[in-house]
Amino acid sequence: MADGKKSKSATVCGYPISIFFIVVNEFCERFSYYGMRAVLVLYFKYFLRWDDDFATTIYHTFVALCYLTPILGAIVADSWLGKFKTIVYLSIVYTLGQIVMAISAIHDITDSNKDGIPDNMTFHVALSMVGLILIALGTGGIKPCVAAFGGDQFEDHQEKQRSTFFSIFYLSINAGSLLSTVITPILRAQECGIHTQQKCYPLAFGVPAALMVVALIVFIVGSGMYNKTAPQGNIIVQVCKCIGFAIKNRFRHRAREHPCRTHWMDWAEEKYDKLLIAQVKMVLKVLFLYIPLPMFWALFDQQGSRWTLQATTMDGDFGALIIQPDQMQTVNPILILVLVPIMDSLVYPLISKCKLNFSPLKRMTVGMFLAALAFIAAALVQIQIDQTLPKFPSSTVGQAKFINMVNRTLNINAGPNSFTLESYKANEEYFNFNGPFELNLGSGNAFLGNIPAGTRATVVIIQNGTKPRPTQFRDIKSKPEQGTNAIRFLNGFGSVLNATVGTLEFGNTITNNMSEYVSVPQGNAQFHIRDNRGQECVYTQKLGFGSSYTLIIPPTFAFGPNCENSIQPVVDIKPNTIHMAWQIPQYFLITAGEVVFSVTGLEFSYSQAPSNMKSVLQAGWLLTVAVGNIIVLIVAEAATLPDQWAEYILFASLLILVCIIFAVMAYFYTYLDPAKIEAEFAHEEPEDKEKRKSLEMAKKDSVEHHKEDRRSSDSSSDEEETKQTKI
Repeated sequence: MADGKKSKSATVCGYPISIFFIVVNEFCERFSYYGMRAVLVLYFKYFLRWDDDFATTIYHTFVALCYLTPILGAIVADSWLGKFKTIVYLSIVYTLGQIVMAISAIHDITDSNKDGIPDNMTFHVALSMVGLILIALGTGGIKPCVAAFGGDQFEDHQEKQRSTFFSIFYLSINAGSLLSTVITPILRAQECGIHTQQKCYPLAFGVPAALMVVALIVFIVGSGMYNKTAPQGNIIVQVCKCIGFAIKNRFRHRAREHPCRTHWMDWAEEKYDKLLIAQVKMVLKVLFLYIPLPMFWALFDQQGSRWTLQATTMDGDFGALIIQPDQMQTVNPILILVLVPIMDSLVYPLISKCKLNFSPLKRMTVGMFLAALAFIAAALVQIQIDQTLPKFPSSTVGQAKFINMVNRTLNINAGPNSFTLESYKANEEYFNFNGPFELNLGSGNAFLGNIPAGTRATVVIIQNGTKPRPTQFRDIKSKPEQGTNAIRFLNGFGSVLNATVGTLEFGNTITNNMSEYVSVPQGNAQFHIRDNRGQECVYTQKLGFGSSYTLIIPPTFAFGPNCENSIQPVVDIKPNTIHMAWQIPQYFLITAGEVVFSVTGLEFSYSQAPSNMKSVLQAGWLLTVAVGNIIVLIVAEAATLPDQWAEYILFASLLILVCIIFAVMAYFYTYLDPAKIEAEFAHEEPEDKEKRKSLEMAKKDSVEHHKEDRRSSDSSSDEEETKQTKI
């Protein structure tokens, strides 16, 4: 069917068959977008090796771009290509972006030395940025087209079916979002690779890419069944032209001799109908209320960045389930499905029965306040997390702890620190050292110790003949990543030992030496310790999230039935102890705020919008989301707050301030009846039309006269030029 034609298509149960293709397309597209976005900030942090602030900045730059491009998509669809072609072309761009993202996450492409770390990170960063730009153009460009294209499939007498379609359509959005935020973190947590096994970001991005391919194919397959309307011009462009003309005309008549007009938009009357001007005035009145709204989205969209990064420092053990940090985002869509019907059928009717005037703008104010409370809750959780995190050495201080491998208790003086250490034990905390220090092991055994600034070390005191002597080993000085645990062995046994856990190997460790660190996942880890004669000891250690242990095998160790009892675990870095469940209150508050703010805000905007300008307010609403994300990236880069909890409090304080400003603006807002105002201007007075017509004729005569003068001038000029040429 050609664009511009509309005919009755085949139906099933009163619904056009074509809408089923559109609903499946939307489900797959939303799965693709939210699935990719769920793991994006962790991809930045752990694969591209960006710090938290820069990862947050790029994440919110991407989200902002996704909400800026819908305006471009709407203009292209309504002015040039039409909705169908716009969706197809931009879906191809979208699909290419997802495929590029999946390729960029394959570490083996540039891992020439096969150590699991890409050798050319610039290549992966460049591919990632290209992929994200393509995705932002695609997802943003089709966002305003798909729902409207679905509505175009219905005839005028199918209002009921059209309403049901939109309910099913938005259900498919939530279903795609919910499933993707559950599934893609699970895919990311798998390990894959050609040479080395790493977290499987290619699979986490590849499945959304595959879903986007399916979405594109399904949409194209239904092509012959669609009603396709030809582009008829974009109302956003028309509104912008009207506003631009009013501003230009007012500036042109800024002299005092020109009388003032009631509203600055009235300066557009020379060119535009009074009805259009009245509609633009109504739109501008609502858009003025939108000015404080970006601050809400600045907080709301940090669920995918700051809150996900916060979850990486927490305990995700839910008994039978191990929750990944990026899976906590699932709480939001689940709570939406629960809270929306509760609000609509219980809370709002109850407030109405209590004779309370809970107007839409008051609801939005409450929603903003709830979001601020959510960030206060996040700050309280962050304070508790900070108390459990290790204090790593600064650039001017070195840290060390001590392990006694001598078969007697030692009284140790290490600089200003004095302590007693039993055999095969370690002191619990690290000591700080500002430079060289004297290490006295008693009985006249004194040594000069030195822990380089900015490093962590373990000083192992071993038996050297009849006297003890210290040996220094470097420790890790950061939390193990992605919830794994850094484990190493200290071999005090009289022969070389080899240890394995699952498929991971520690290698051969000689006597009185340390093995390399090995990253071991959470759970009950079984370590198999073998000597050169094939004897084996199995030691089990329960591991949490983000811990580090040194497992001491003492000189008294012996293979046998109870061999594991002599192995002593030393905690170098404690596991995460604050449970991820403590994030649920902040997710509840932010979701309750979203339900009260976002749903009510859209309903309010539509009730106050002229009949033909609802898309203008939709564009304005999406623009507030984009600006909110821009606010986050500015704060993430500009703020120099030393603690994350302080940043949460800063955002909460800013939103409370904006909330107060919005409440004042809402107090003075007068609700409009767009239908009544439009009816007043529906029939323009004849004299107004005649006046504008005469003005246009006068302008036309002036232009024609100017053209005639130019032609005459050009003719004379041509004659003179011809003469000169002949000469």
